[in-house]
Amino acid sequence: MQIQGQAALVTGGGSGLGAETARELARRGAKVAVLDVRREAAQRVADEITAAGGQALALACDITSPTDAEAAIAAAAEAHGPARLLLNIAGIGTARRLVGKDGTPMPLEDFRRVIEVNLVGTFNMTRLAAAAMLKLPALDDGGTGERGVIVCTASVAAFDGQVGQEAYAASKGGVAAMTLPLARDLAQFGVRAVTIAPGLFHTPLMDELPQTVQESLAASIPFPKRLGRPSEFAALAASIIENTALNGEVIRLDGALRMAPR
Repeated sequence: MQIQGQAALVTGGGSGLGAETARELARRGAKVAVLDVRREAAQRVADEITAAGGQALALACDITSPTDAEAAIAAAAEAHGPARLLLNIAGIGTARRLVGKDGTPMPLEDFRRVIEVNLVGTFNMTRLAAAAMLKLPALDDGGTGERGVIVCTASVAAFDGQVGQEAYAASKGGVAAMTLPLARDLAQFGVRAVTIAPGLFHTPLMDELPQTVQESLAASIPFPKRLGRPSEFAALAASIIENTALNGEVIRLDGALRMAPR
């Protein structure tokens, strides 16, 4: 699908991978709705895009809330037209051992919250955006009959989860496992679903770690021996949209990294 002129929804668009993806889509001519639970963060990114000559709208959205998601999708459609592109990038991380050193088990609510945001939130946005895409006319794109593209975000932790990553790995593993059924379910309507599983990326969350820790993490990557750049994630997301043959796949973007147990 050509990105130029399409309306796009980007969750987690207020920072990190989501913000850079929103910028990249806007640079390629998309009308971008920047969705984030933090309204101020979304507005900063939307303002950057419009200052650069792009089209963007900031919307506060808790992706786990059906009413929030429905309202955001409706507001974006009113401003930009119905979205044919959904980029599910919002998510949270956690690292907590199943049983602490004092013998206390991990609180169930901690596990439930990560699953709720990363997996249920992704599904919530996908089901609502897909329902709207199915009502759109097929594009005149060489006979494929494409109506939309959904890009989700997993993690290498889905496959190489480390000590303390039970909740995060389970949530991202769920996103990865959901990808093929989504693609099969939506194929008859001309909507594609593809997931990116990023490795270690330089994001605001990574910046909270000491520089020595960041350097140690980067050194564990076979090549290139550096943290991934948000622009590289954004470029892959855009390429997925533009390459109609990509469907039902989980793509690792990790520099050949395989995570150690800890």
